[in-house]
Amino acid sequence: MHPDTHLHLHHQRAAELHAQAAEYARIPRPAPRRALRTRLGWTMVEIGLRLAQHPPARSARIA
Repeated sequence: MHPDTHLHLHHQRAAELHAQAAEYARIPRPAPRRALRTRLGWTMVEIGLRLAQHPPARSARIA
């Protein structure tokens, strides 16, 4: 292949890749799942601590 033709094809492909990258950058990203997972985890810890601090009242057994 002639070097000038090869260079032209290279520039054309580079322009296509730059356009795809710019389009990809405009797509809104969903919030990371780690934030939800972290909040859920800490909520479960808080509930567990509450349950550990206040055991349920037991009725006295009369034998």
